[in-house]
Amino acid sequence: MTISFDTLGCVIRLEQGGISPVHAKAQAEAARDFIMPELVTKSDLNIALELLTLRLTVRMGAFFFGTSIAAIAAIVKLFP
Repeated sequence: MTISFDTLGCVIRLEQGGISPVHAKAQAEAARDFIMPELVTKSDLNIALELLTLRLTVRMGAFFFGTSIAAIAAIVKLFP
């Protein structure tokens, strides 16, 4: 998911706070170029959580299946 960043609004707000127009523009562009690409949305987190849940479910299923096979093999070996 793409997050939009209002650089013009950021520049205006910085200028209103006393930052020079040149510095305000540089700060807004730096934020857009270096900070915004690293942000994560709720949608991104939900997708990652679903993927981790699926992986855990598969691993636990494989573990219990393997454990069950080992237990059955041990029982069969004990009682021929």
